[in-house]
Amino acid sequence: MTTRGSRSEKVKRIFQQFDGNRDGGLNRDEMAALVVAVNPRVKFSDEQINAILDEVFRTYGEFIDGEKGLTYDGLLRTYDDGAGDVDRDFDALGLELNLDDNKGVSVVSEASSSSIVDERAIDSQKKQRTAAWAVSPNHGIVFDDTWKIVDDLEILVKRLKSKQTKDVKLKADNFDAFSDAGWSRELGPSAELSDKRIFWEESGHDFAIFVKELGVLRNRADGARSREEAFDGHMAIGRVLYEHQLFKEALLSFKRACELQPMDVRPHFRAGNCYYVLGKYREAKEEFLLALEAAETGGNQWAYLLPQIYVNLGIALEGEGMVLSACEYYREAAILCPTHFRALKLLGSALFGVGEYRAAVKALEEAIFMKPDYADAHCDLASALHAMAEDERAIEVFQKAIDLKPGHVDALYNLGGLYMDLGRFQRASEMYTRVLAVWPNHWRAQLNKAVSLLGAGETEEAKKALKEALKMTNRVELHDAVSHMKQLQKKKVKPNGNNGDGAFVIVEPSKFKTSGDKTTLRQDLAVALQIRVFQKITRLSRCDVELLKKEMRDNDVPVSYSGGGVPQKSIRKPNLEEILRKLLNFLKPETFQGAVKAINERILSVLDETGSGRVDVGMFYAILAPICSGSPEKRKRVIFDALLWRPVNEGNSQVKKADAVAYIKLLRTIYLPSHGVSEMMEVHGETETDNLMVSYSEFLVMFDDPDWGFGIMSTMVKLETGDRNRHGRHVCSVCRYPIIGSRFKEVKAHFSLCNQCYSEGKVPPSFKQEEYKFKEYGSESDAVKDKCMCFSLQSHNDP
Repeated sequence: MTTRGSRSEKVKRIFQQFDGNRDGGLNRDEMAALVVAVNPRVKFSDEQINAILDEVFRTYGEFIDGEKGLTYDGLLRTYDDGAGDVDRDFDALGLELNLDDNKGVSVVSEASSSSIVDERAIDSQKKQRTAAWAVSPNHGIVFDDTWKIVDDLEILVKRLKSKQTKDVKLKADNFDAFSDAGWSRELGPSAELSDKRIFWEESGHDFAIFVKELGVLRNRADGARSREEAFDGHMAIGRVLYEHQLFKEALLSFKRACELQPMDVRPHFRAGNCYYVLGKYREAKEEFLLALEAAETGGNQWAYLLPQIYVNLGIALEGEGMVLSACEYYREAAILCPTHFRALKLLGSALFGVGEYRAAVKALEEAIFMKPDYADAHCDLASALHAMAEDERAIEVFQKAIDLKPGHVDALYNLGGLYMDLGRFQRASEMYTRVLAVWPNHWRAQLNKAVSLLGAGETEEAKKALKEALKMTNRVELHDAVSHMKQLQKKKVKPNGNNGDGAFVIVEPSKFKTSGDKTTLRQDLAVALQIRVFQKITRLSRCDVELLKKEMRDNDVPVSYSGGGVPQKSIRKPNLEEILRKLLNFLKPETFQGAVKAINERILSVLDETGSGRVDVGMFYAILAPICSGSPEKRKRVIFDALLWRPVNEGNSQVKKADAVAYIKLLRTIYLPSHGVSEMMEVHGETETDNLMVSYSEFLVMFDDPDWGFGIMSTMVKLETGDRNRHGRHVCSVCRYPIIGSRFKEVKAHFSLCNQCYSEGKVPPSFKQEEYKFKEYGSESDAVKDKCMCFSLQSHNDP
C-alpha cells in the first residue's frame, strides 16, 4: 500500500518534472504537457485540453499563484480528490523514488522541512490503522475523536468476523458495480475485496451484540461537541462498515449523516451506493439525484465528484431497466471527464442495450483505446459488431476478451451464439462447454449446447445434453425440444434439411390455396406473425389500450414547434421511456429493457428520423394502440383520439385527412415494412388532402383497407386469442415440433403444418402436388367438430 509519505513524494517528483521554468507553479502549457504525458494512449483535441485545464484552474483557484499557475499543494489536492491515480501516472512517466533501505521511507529533499516529514509519519501510521480513504482531505477523517471511534469500530468488526463470517466468490451481485470518486482508474471496492463477498449471518446472537455495541459508537458520534464533528463520526462509521460489506448498517450511518448535513454531497452519494448493493435501485436513484442537486448548487467544491455521480446514477437507472435515461448520464460523465473510460464503456453497453449499435461501437472503441485490457468492453463491442453483421471482426474481438479473461462467461456464451448463427455448430458446442465449466448450472448454455450438437449431427450427445438441461430447469421449451428430438429420430429427418431430398420443399404462394373464408392467407399470416413477435417482446399485448387514453388525459405535454414550424407535442426519448415504464409497470427491469430496445429499434427510429432525440407523443400513442390489449373497436377509437390530441387537430371532432394518411403511412412503415408504402401516398395524393377533414367513420374505412390500410389487424387479433392453443399429439409435418396456435391441415394429403411453416410455404417433400389446399383449425375442438360434420354429411349422402 502506498503510504501518505511516498504518495506526496511521487506528486512532488511529477510536479518537478513539469515545472520547466522552476517558478514553483504549473502554468497552462506545463499542465497541458502533464495531462498528455500521463495519458499516452489518448489523443486529446485542443478543445478537450482547454476544457480540462479550465476545469482544473476553476476548481482549484485557491491554489493558483498568479501567472505561475498551479502550486505543488494544488497538484497534491487534485490527486487527493481523485482526479488522477498517482501510482499510475508516476509509472507512466517512468519516474523512480529513492528509498532509504534502513528506514523504509522516501528520502526527502533538503528543501523539505522536518515538520512535513513528521506529519507524513503520523499520517502513515493512521493509514495503517484503517482504509486508504481515511486520510483523504475530501473523504477522510477530520476530528481526532473520530479516529478513536474508528479504532473501536475496527475492533468490533474484527471480533464479529472471527466468530461468524465466511468468504465466498462474488457471483452476480452489485458490490463491484460502482466506482468511487475518481477519473482515471477503475474504482470501487478495494482490490482485495473486489473478487470476494462476505455474507454476514444477521440473525444470530453475535450479530445482535455487534449491533448493540455499534449503537453505543453512534451515540458517541451524536454526542460530539459540534454538528460537524458528529457528521464526521457518522461518515467514518459508514465508510468502515461499507469496507467490511456491512451495507445495511453502513446505510444507517450515511442516512444519519444526511440528516446532519443535507446539502453535503458525500453522504447521499454513499447512501446511494449502499442502496444499490442492497438491490434497492429506486432508492439508490433518489439518493444520487439528491447528491447531484447538492453538487450542482455547491459550486466548484464538489465538481470532482460530478462524473462519478452521473455514472452511478446511470447504473442505478439501469437497475430499474431505464437504459435510455442511463445513457444521458453516462454521456454527461464522459463530457465532464473525457478520460473516464468506465463511463464510455457503460455508455457503449447501454447504447447496445437499446439497439443503437453504431453509437455503441464508437463509445466502446474509445473505452478500449484508453484501456486496452478492458475485457468487458471487448465483449460488448463484439456483441455490437455481431448485431451489425460484422461477424468475422466480432469473433476476433470476442476472442480478445476471452484471452484477457479466460473465464469470461458472457464472452464465451455470446461467441457460442455467434457460431450457431454462422452454422459452425461444433465450435458453438465447444464455447457452451467452456461456459458450463465456469458456471455448471447455466441451463441456457446447456440447452444451446444440445441444440448445437444436434446441428453438428451428434444426436446421442445432444440427447445427453438435453437431459442435463432438464435436471437444471423444468421450463416448457426444454420439453418441446425433447419431443422435437424424438420426432426427428423417429422420422430420421435431417434437422437442417434443404430443398429437394431434405426436410421440406418451399412452394410458391400461388400454389397455396385456402379451404373456406375462415382460413388465413399464407401472406397475411406471415406479416401477422412478425407483428405478434414484436407484441410478445414488448409485452404491449398485456397493456390495456385504455391506459394510453388515461396518459393523454392526465399528462398534457407542452406544445413545441418542429423545424418546419408545425406545432407538435414532442418529448425526449428518456421522458418517453418513463411513460413506457408506467404503461409496462408489471415487467421486471431486465424484461422492460428488452421491450424498450425493441420499441426503440422499430418505432422510435422511424418517428425520430432526423436523430433529434425527440418524438411526437400523439403519433407514438397512435402507433402503439393497435398492438395493445382491448377489443379492436377500443383500439381504433384510441388511435383516433391520439390523432385528435395532437396540436394540429386539437379541439376538433375530426382529424385532417393528411394527418390520417401520414399516420397510416408510418403504421405500415413500422409494422409492414415488406409492403410498399411509397405508392400509397401517390395513390391517395397527400398534397391534395391538406385541407380535408376526416370523421371517425371515414377514418375506420381508411384504417381497415386491406391493401392501403391496416387490415392485417383482424389476423393479428386471431393470433392473440389462439397462439397458445395446443393440438394434442399433432406435430408439424415439416419442423416436427408440437403444433401450438393454429393447425393448417392439407385437405387432400392430410398432413398438418404449424403457423410458422405454413407462413413460409414449407411442405414435406413426400407430398409433392400441383397445388395445396389448407383448412385452418384454431383448436382441436374445431377439428373434432369438422370431423363430425363430415360424418354427418356422409350419413346423409349414403341413403
